[in-house]
Amino acid sequence: MKLSQLPLTLGSLVLGGGLLVAAGLTLGAATAKRPQLSIDPSPVSAGKAATLVSYADVVEPVQKAVVSVYSSKIVAQRAAPNPLLRQFFPDLPDQVRERKEEGLGSGVIVTADGYIITNNHVVEGADELSVLLPDEREFKAKLIGADPKTDVAVIKIEAENLPTVTLADSDKIRVGDIVFAVGNPLGVGQTVTMGIVSAKGRNKLGLLENVQGYEDFIQTDAAINMGNSGGALIDARGRLVGINSAIVSTTRGNIGIGFAIPVNLAASIMHSLIETGTVARGYLGVITESVTPEIAESMGLPKDTKGVAVADVTPESPAEKAKLKRADVILAVNGRAIASIEDLRLTIAQSVPGSEVSLSILRDGKPVTLTVTLGTLTEKPNELLAGVAATKLTDEIRRRLNVDSRVTGLVITEVDEKSPYADRLAPNVVIVEINRMAVADVAEAKALLRPGERNLLLIYYRGGFRYVPLFVK
Repeated sequence: MKLSQLPLTLGSLVLGGGLLVAAGLTLGAATAKRPQLSIDPSPVSAGKAATLVSYADVVEPVQKAVVSVYSSKIVAQRAAPNPLLRQFFPDLPDQVRERKEEGLGSGVIVTADGYIITNNHVVEGADELSVLLPDEREFKAKLIGADPKTDVAVIKIEAENLPTVTLADSDKIRVGDIVFAVGNPLGVGQTVTMGIVSAKGRNKLGLLENVQGYEDFIQTDAAINMGNSGGALIDARGRLVGINSAIVSTTRGNIGIGFAIPVNLAASIMHSLIETGTVARGYLGVITESVTPEIAESMGLPKDTKGVAVADVTPESPAEKAKLKRADVILAVNGRAIASIEDLRLTIAQSVPGSEVSLSILRDGKPVTLTVTLGTLTEKPNELLAGVAATKLTDEIRRRLNVDSRVTGLVITEVDEKSPYADRLAPNVVIVEINRMAVADVAEAKALLRPGERNLLLIYYRGGFRYVPLFVK
């Protein structure tokens, strides 16, 4: 990250650059024409390969399509007056200072008319976005949509005949395939690093746990650093296989463990954001448990059985309508092996609502195939607490509600009458702090809440501040 150098650290996981704030969704149109992408689904190698002494011819065309993405936002900070002044003027208000916070990430041009894939954490919360092309042309960018649950975002610049990358089939990559990471690490300028695919399907990193996200990362030892986020991970034929997203590091620098979002997942999210302005995910309606050797043995199955056991079926769900039952073991979805809860969750979520999927299951030890018509997973990205929706306090909302200029935080937009918090919170209440920490977005606020404990909220309502103790279930 060139300017703010403020990566997100979750334990030892570091999002590789840009400005990560929270969970916004879309500013794009409700519908749009499906972009025409260049796709080559063949495997990277089809037999013995000739010896190469340079990959320059492979890398050079891709470099033209990898851009730098600059973000900026205005951040308000409260500062208490001098304590001596407070002794004589106890009602003296806090001082509010505004500063401009800037960030840097990367992006990949995928259509000649300016659609760019990047990371959600590169653009989230930004008031302004700009894109710098390798040929030094600079454009203002518009956020089409973002999906915090996969860390994918789509932005667009108004230009024609732009260089693009060709997309590979990321399901066909293999551990050991040569890959290159292209981006703008630490703001030094466009950089290409080389490595291999170290692992596939990394889904228990906890990188997106704050938003209950979907992880299916490609792991690589190609050097990725802050600022690489949103850049390209390409194969030895110059095709896009992933969008660089994060690293594991004890030093906040690269130690050879980087992660990229598979391009198949990124492209499906992109299409949904462009065409509908949101992300529609499939819904099955089951509670499952990964099959361990002990569970397999207790169910009379071979100890090496891989799959997920159905512990419960949601009433009136697609699973119930398809006659899925407790103790069924799901082995595969549309032929794709399911070895864990994460596998099933990701596979179903990536499926189109309303589509039919084939479930390969074991019932009483016998193979059975069921066809399920998936429903739509209902998500509430702005739900702070059960039945309580909130959003960032913008200048427009501030004017409409006549909120003091020194107030920052989240404004409650809706409280369900059945919410357990309906007696303590109401629409138009501004949550300024949670447990004495300032809040700027819903994801950040959720992270500050302590479930099962009494939380202290500082709110602003009808011209005044006050503290509200709140037990979070």
